[in-house]
Amino acid sequence: MQEITPTELSKLEQAVIIDVREADEVAVASVPGARHLPMSSFLDHLDEVPREETVYVMCHSGGRSARVTGYLEQQGYDAVNVTGGISEWAASGLPVERPADAG
Repeated sequence: MQEITPTELSKLEQAVIIDVREADEVAVASVPGARHLPMSSFLDHLDEVPREETVYVMCHSGGRSARVTGYLEQQGYDAVNVTGGISEWAASGLPVERPADAG
């Protein structure tokens, strides 16, 4: 399985990031520009995952995203697991949107 750290991912231009956390988790914090496709209904949204681009899959800490990355690889997608997920992303000082704090 291909993997990338959040710091390495943040240096890529126009990366397609898929966040497989559930809605209540995304409501607390998210990576700017990430597409939210929750793991609980991921297969219902598989057609939203681009086949022609590398997709970077993340979750809270890397476990769920590893499972989804493995599935996508089996289906012929170029998928990369983001190690450490949004936890590592935030701990690395990378930008995080916090919609719960808005307003």
